[in-house]
Amino acid sequence: QIFKRRRETEIKHGRVAMYAAIGYIVPEYFKWPGYLSPSLGLSFEDVPNGLAAISKVPGQGWSQIVAFAGYYELFVYKYNGTPGDYGWKAITSSDPDTLNKKLSAEIANGRLAMMAIIGMFFQDGLTGSAWGDWALYTDSPLRSTGKFSPGYNTLPEWEKPKNGFEGLVGDQPPLGFWDPAGYARDGNVENFKRRREVELKHGRVAMFATIGYIVPEYFKFDGDLSPSSGLKFADVPNGLKALGVVPAAGWAQILAFAGFIETVVNKPTGEPGNYGKGFLSLGTLGLGSSIQDPEIRVKKLASEISNGRLAMFAIIGMFFQDGLTGSAWGDWALYTGSPLRAFENELGVQAPVGFFDPFGMTKDGDVETFKRRRATELKNGRVAMLAAMGYITPEYFRFPGNCATGLKFADIPNGLAALGKVPGAGWTQIFLFLGMVEKSLYTHDPTRAPGDFKNGGVLGVPNGSTMVEGEARTKKLNSELANGRLAMMAITGMWFQDGLTGSAWGDWSLYTDSPLRAFENELGVQAPVGFWDPIGFTADGDVEAFKRRRATELKHGRISMLACMGYMTPEIIGKFPGYLSPSTGLKYADIPNGLGAISKVPWEGWFQMVFYCLFVEYKSGFGKDWKEGTPGDLGWKMLTASDPEKKQRKLQAEIANSRLAMTAILAMFFQNGTVGTTGPEMWIGKAPVPGSAWAFENELGVQAPVGYFDPAGMSADVCV
Repeated sequence: QIFKRRRETEIKHGRVAMYAAIGYIVPEYFKWPGYLSPSLGLSFEDVPNGLAAISKVPGQGWSQIVAFAGYYELFVYKYNGTPGDYGWKAITSSDPDTLNKKLSAEIANGRLAMMAIIGMFFQDGLTGSAWGDWALYTDSPLRSTGKFSPGYNTLPEWEKPKNGFEGLVGDQPPLGFWDPAGYARDGNVENFKRRREVELKHGRVAMFATIGYIVPEYFKFDGDLSPSSGLKFADVPNGLKALGVVPAAGWAQILAFAGFIETVVNKPTGEPGNYGKGFLSLGTLGLGSSIQDPEIRVKKLASEISNGRLAMFAIIGMFFQDGLTGSAWGDWALYTGSPLRAFENELGVQAPVGFFDPFGMTKDGDVETFKRRRATELKNGRVAMLAAMGYITPEYFRFPGNCATGLKFADIPNGLAALGKVPGAGWTQIFLFLGMVEKSLYTHDPTRAPGDFKNGGVLGVPNGSTMVEGEARTKKLNSELANGRLAMMAITGMWFQDGLTGSAWGDWSLYTDSPLRAFENELGVQAPVGFWDPIGFTADGDVEAFKRRRATELKHGRISMLACMGYMTPEIIGKFPGYLSPSTGLKYADIPNGLGAISKVPWEGWFQMVFYCLFVEYKSGFGKDWKEGTPGDLGWKMLTASDPEKKQRKLQAEIANSRLAMTAILAMFFQNGTVGTTGPEMWIGKAPVPGSAWAFENELGVQAPVGYFDPAGMSADVCV
């Protein structure tokens, strides 16, 4: 039933999308003569094509469209058990094969049309033209190629192009002027003021709404909310449940009041959100006046925007937990449908988060796995607490004397820089000590709680005192978990700022420029991504490390290109005649293509491969190319040209193709491993297996070259 419902929805959307795609194309060549709305004097010719038409169609027109769609949905097209079959046989045939072919074509065209119309909407919205005249898209961050091109360079903040709205209220640290969706990039002042007005209204309403969630928990008015219906204020529940209790007359009053404030009381004055009512709008009651001091006024307006933004997040969170738990204050004990409840009474389940498992790692209810993870969490937390203290203490105190021969404690810097100072013998001692603690002193006992070791007393003192069972013990153990979690976050933050600034305490004045710019003119920096290093491998600005990684990238890419060809060639032109290994009687024809070959090649063959790879590495000087010259340049100039520009283009193409090949070969491995063959089935699916997600692979819409395509696994439950 679920599959049929989804297929029904897919067919409907596809049919609408086909009409919509045609509707984008036809008006470019033909429009009806006469009037669309005689009463408004609106002719068909006046309605622009594309998204711009939305604002031109009058309200009555939209009403007719919605009514027409609703009429067909509710009365004309009745579901009869077959998705998309409403008795109107526009696509039919007496021949079953022909009929199946036509219906499959409809689904395929519908899918294509859904992609097409989304693309049309996208380019229409970006360019302002139904047919996407990209010459109009002058604000694209990818268009310029000069020094100040944000599409190709990661520039410091002060070099980024200004849009005209920096410095206004709401432009506050640490984000500054934050507009990731690019709403303000057109520089349109009126649009900006309208959006700022909307933001302020939403923020003010959200602040009231947040307060409105809190106050009724402590106070409600006496008496009746609706005397005619006998409804008291005390009878109205807090939160979302109130929506079903307030009578229609109450909603009418609320809407009327909001409309009165919107259209009569609050008149625009030119400044977004300022309606001439003074501080906190108390001027409406004759109790307030506007703030005269410019500095104080800007500060309070900035606070209002910040608080409004916070309140919008807060009220959404309240709605979410109210909807899940049925309680305005999120009594998660009521959320009986949660798959995480099996461990909700364990240590570490504390307010305000409760049992926090966003990745669902405990949803299988496996107790042993939970205990193992809890033990790991405790260990990591304990180490993190010591590490966080280890970052702080050396700033105030260090041991006198020597850490090692010739190395004083005072000579060891704080933070990550210490890693390079500790001698090898020191690291050996550290690892031996950890091993002794792990394997001898604190050994795992399955009969004891995670993190509770026989030899460990309070604060982990070996054979020390223990805490007696009871509330005080539970409280301290909960505190340990909470502090450990905090310490894990803290030490990670310390490492992050230490790594960025070179200072254990994050002196950000040292971080005057992004080290990512050092390599932005290297090969591989190509449109549209530019210099792409999301993990920050080049954040240290180390040229040698960059060259080594570039050489590694080129090697992997070249091997991947050969590997991709190696997957395809045996399927197309066949295999070598004769024997791969005469001594074992193994023919080339006996070696399967793909992953299956791994178990067929004898160990002598693997030895030869490894030896050959080492020989190639040896001949290339074990990294001599990047150590002394250009990464990837091994002297064999297959990709070269006398023209520097052509040579550059060829080398860029090699890197781009290599990256594509690395992605491609991983995908081949994945699908080869999934279907167990490199033959045609690898590309078009395999035979149905009863009781598996392949149960629908013979349905309409399963067509080459994709086959049965359900990457989100929506049909994995095999619910027909």
